Amino acid sequence: MPATNSPPSITVNAIRVEMIERGRGQPLLFLHPGIGLDGAGPVLDRLAERARVIAPSHPGFGASEQPHTFDHMDDLAYFYLDLMDQLELTNTVVVGVSLGGWIAAEIAVKSTHRLSHLVLANAVGIKVGARETRDIADIFAITEKEFNELAYFDPRFAARDYAAMPEADVRVVARNREATARYGWSPYLHDPKLKDRLHRIGIPTLVLWGAADRILSEAYGRAYCAAIPGARFEPIEYAGHFPHVEQPDEFARRIFAFVEGRPR
Repeated sequence: MPATNSPPSITVNAIRVEMIERGRGQPLLFLHPGIGLDGAGPVLDRLAERARVIAPSHPGFGASEQPHTFDHMDDLAYFYLDLMDQLELTNTVVVGVSLGGWIAAEIAVKSTHRLSHLVLANAVGIKVGARETRDIADIFAITEKEFNELAYFDPRFAARDYAAMPEADVRVVARNREATARYGWSPYLHDPKLKDRLHRIGIPTLVLWGAADRILSEAYGRAYCAAIPGARFEPIEYAGHFPHVEQPDEFARRIFAFVEGRPR
């Protein structure tokens, strides 16, 4: 969970969002999943050992402002394109997990001008199966306990004692769930047009996959990968839908091996 002390913020087009920045070197834009951004988690430190990590809370998530006009993934994608313009980022590695992977893919089909590499980890965002086939578990129709059992290799990573948590942190959990529903309720966690636009991604792309994920199937991840020219698929063992949480060291190692062109 995020700490109750609010991290620094940035204002883009009059929209204020929380943003953590750590490390030095090549910029790496980290786009968090629907469970939110955990500034105290180890993954940002691991990534910051070899890059300048820029990790915002998406509009509507955490303590970031929710613009009244934002209700579609395009809104978030264009917001981040504007953020990169404002920061004058170049040669940027964009890393997105789950919902953040969907945002990353939406960014990349629009423009890769400021991007060098794309990393999608257990990304949602496309329709793979037939019209009546469910590709993504219905996270809005199950209990938190059921969600954790599907999402994690070890559900203990998700354990929370809400009674002992500060009220501000409980509010963050509620805002993250509300924002996930706002952007992903209908069509359910996908953009019907995105899959046919993935061919526009012309930069090196890595699809990382927590192998124990039961929110999504590995077949879904491989179909995502196959739709992006030249993309490569790499499973991460002992991790589920959020590999950056369960295997932060391996998650970071795979990213830098990919960006630096080293064997994994």
